[in-house]
Amino acid sequence: MAKKKAQTESPAYELRKLMETKKVVVGTDRVIKQMKLGKISKVFLTVNCPEDVKAEVGAFAKISKTEVVQLDIPNDELGVVCKKPFSISIAGIMKE
Repeated sequence: MAKKKAQTESPAYELRKLMETKKVVVGTDRVIKQMKLGKISKVFLTVNCPEDVKAEVGAFAKISKTEVVQLDIPNDELGVVCKKPFSISIAGIMKE
């Protein structure tokens, strides 16, 4: 029987903790703009993120050597995780 990951190890939990540090950028346009500037270290994509956004993020991730994490939750749940009253399809973590 496979062991379940502890909640403290999940990417969604990591993102929730980082929301408190104000180092999370939310939204497609803002994340891609920061990726172009080389200021994003990791990008989180939801299950139902549009394919064109995934392709664009993937292209910029290769150029800027940014880690892309595919979450197993939909965009409305990511909005709840980030404590926002709207759906979020993409979030990025700023470099230090």
